[in-house]
Amino acid sequence: MSRWEIVSYVAIFVYTLVMLWNDHSILLVLGTVLVAGLIMFSIFVLYPMVWETRMDRLEAFLRRKQNAPYIYINYATVNRLDEEVELTMEKLMSNTSASKSTKANYQAAYGAYRKDLFTVKKAVREMRKSVYRTYYETFVLIEEGETERAREHLSSIKREWMRFALLAEIERKLNHYKEAEELAAQAVQASKGVNRYAMTKEYERYYSMEQQAQ
Repeated sequence: MSRWEIVSYVAIFVYTLVMLWNDHSILLVLGTVLVAGLIMFSIFVLYPMVWETRMDRLEAFLRRKQNAPYIYINYATVNRLDEEVELTMEKLMSNTSASKSTKANYQAAYGAYRKDLFTVKKAVREMRKSVYRTYYETFVLIEEGETERAREHLSSIKREWMRFALLAEIERKLNHYKEAEELAAQAVQASKGVNRYAMTKEYERYYSMEQQAQ
């Protein structure tokens, strides 16, 4: 938790005590706390996860979220921290309040990270129909060399960053590195929040290495 988060939550706590001390209605107090809490959540969690584009802020946000496995798993996988990935996955899978479909999403991401197609396929069967299910189905097709079928799947994916990322992977598998790099750059530009962080790191990993090798 950052310093500003601590200060903000302490301020809400103190303000709540003052309201109670002055005999304000309990409903008013609860309503105020709820609204303030939602605002704080939006500022400190929702905004960086969904809309932030600055890498330094995203890096700082993700690094300090070790106590939130569903967020920290993004940092651990993108930065290839194998031990932390395993520990974080254990926490996510042991969460009894998470639905089967939610856990399947984590398992699919973990399988993709490990390049374990069996795990990805198993997870996909347990996922609800969604853009993420289509994304991982397409990922499997690409890894199995079914590039034409993968392109057909892409037509149903409306999120630009997903389409560009998958198209880049198709071109990279076909050794079309220039086209792949251009598509990967488009994936970065089309993404925000945690996805922007992941796309940028993947771009740096694959294309800076391949440029150096050429």
